[in-house]
Amino acid sequence: MYQVALTESYFSAQGGPEPAPMTIGDMLRRSVERAPEQIALKELTYDGSVDRSWTYSQLLVDAERLGRALASRHAEGSRVAVYANNVPEWVLLELACGLAGVTLVTVNPAYQKRELKYVLEQSRSEAIYYVADFRGNPMQEIADAVCDEIPAIKHRILLNDHEALYAGEESGALRDPKPDDPVQLQYTSGTTGFPKGAVLHHNGLVRNGIDTMTRGGMEQGDSFIHMMPLFHTTGCAILVLGGLGRCGTMLLAPMFEPAVIAQVIEKERAKFILGVPTMLVALIDEIRRSGQDVSSTQRIMSGGAMVAPQLCRDAQDVFGAPIQIVYGQTETSPVLTQAWYEDSHEDLTETIGQPAAHTEISIRDPQSNKVLPIGEQGEICARAYSVMLGYNDNPEATAAAIDSEGWLHTGDLGRMDARGYVKITGRVKEMIIRGGENLFPAEIENAMLEHDAIDEVAVVGIPDEKWGEQVACFFRSNSGQKLHADDLKAFIRERLSPQKTPAFWISISDWPLTGSGKIQKFKLAEAFEAGEYNLLS
Repeated sequence: MYQVALTESYFSAQGGPEPAPMTIGDMLRRSVERAPEQIALKELTYDGSVDRSWTYSQLLVDAERLGRALASRHAEGSRVAVYANNVPEWVLLELACGLAGVTLVTVNPAYQKRELKYVLEQSRSEAIYYVADFRGNPMQEIADAVCDEIPAIKHRILLNDHEALYAGEESGALRDPKPDDPVQLQYTSGTTGFPKGAVLHHNGLVRNGIDTMTRGGMEQGDSFIHMMPLFHTTGCAILVLGGLGRCGTMLLAPMFEPAVIAQVIEKERAKFILGVPTMLVALIDEIRRSGQDVSSTQRIMSGGAMVAPQLCRDAQDVFGAPIQIVYGQTETSPVLTQAWYEDSHEDLTETIGQPAAHTEISIRDPQSNKVLPIGEQGEICARAYSVMLGYNDNPEATAAAIDSEGWLHTGDLGRMDARGYVKITGRVKEMIIRGGENLFPAEIENAMLEHDAIDEVAVVGIPDEKWGEQVACFFRSNSGQKLHADDLKAFIRERLSPQKTPAFWISISDWPLTGSGKIQKFKLAEAFEAGEYNLLS
């Protein structure tokens, strides 16, 4: 850990001299020089067996082939969307975009038509690279229907159609992007009912991934499980760019299935695992049931929610290793703080660790923006190489997030102790974190207000042992129509992806209001937890 004795809630950048800025291409070529014949990527099938694999040299060859193909059909700076689950072509497309000077727009494979259309239009994407379907979601059908309505989409290419994917590789030429050039566009929280697009640059994503995996204990040649969605910065930055930057061997799972992952850990002797707490709970339960040999696992990382003390004890019992928590957000590529392997049980379960390497963290008064004394609650703010370039086509939101001194305001409340360890105490924003997935009430509320029988709606997060939080939808109706939970679920599922579907539906006649007439959501949550509401059946 960093040895500091702070007198105020400001942690200066630690970690020695700042490394030279890097692009995705720089990282990949450096790893090829270090370990050309080492296996870089293994594709896992749905039953856990290994299908295709790439050495670092082979990965560079295929990434450059695809980079030239992209350059042949997309101008430098163009945006292209990827709408797929975890397949090797997703990883190759990420690397190829970095080599071609093209910006990759990452899309959740659970998205439905309205969500996909918003992202494609707001990002100004000119192409979509997709798979036919995933987990029952007819993605090709959805994408084709959306693209028929967007004239700007010039190309629709299935990732498993290699003839179309690599077309033009002979005529295209790789480009030479700079470390601070944009390379990804990822969508995160918004107050308008739709997410904002964070524009992320090469150096932020590459170095943050490497720094995170370095503190996480990744060494050259280590096998690591990749079971996180690639469309998250956790999946495409920490695990892909960080794992490859540390010369590990990626075991890429198409989806998270506890029984399969447990088998892969045993068979492939995986050393490193990263998963949100709900994943780790399910994995530990499966290992205890099946008796898989997971003695190879020495390092475990988690984020998206606090690690419960019992989960940390369970991980130590089953794997013989503690859980290192990470905290961050998409806007910071993503990690801002991280625990250390040697931290005490209390620090591992009650804090989010110390700031990441080369990252300044401060706790500030939300009103005055002044740094607060040690131990006082305020907004967690960050200034680092990893901060986004801004929100896509949204200068007002960018100015609201990043102040004139370069401090990004996270919207999270926390405290810092004299050692620089940070605790989260709440959120300035109303974001709900369900199983590590960031959900935004305004988006769900706007969709529900399209229902003819609903006049007013408020969506809040309810604490849940398994998921961290569950979504509760409070609504008021004057229609006289009898509403049922199953009907409301079906209504929202037509509009939004499954994880945004409320678990609880509550019909109310009166809202708790502020003096200015705003709904007091915290009072709704408190009354729900006190059992004062009846759930809709």
